[in-house]
Amino acid sequence: MGTTDDEESNEFPPEKRLEAPNHRLIEAGIATIPDLETLRECVAYENAHQNRTPILKRLERKAAELRETEDEE
Repeated sequence: MGTTDDEESNEFPPEKRLEAPNHRLIEAGIATIPDLETLRECVAYENAHQNRTPILKRLERKAAELRETEDEE
């Protein structure tokens, strides 16, 4: 039985996606964000905890990717 996007985002909350021990894991966490709601949660988490400009810029690029995908559907 497959997982839904909701189950997937619960399994990898923002703190797991953005507090990885190295940059590659953070990149992977961002790359696997399935939807804009999860992305918003990650942006809110980053703003409240680390507020790292490079991570916020990467999240902004991911948002553009997700919006583009939504527009194609």
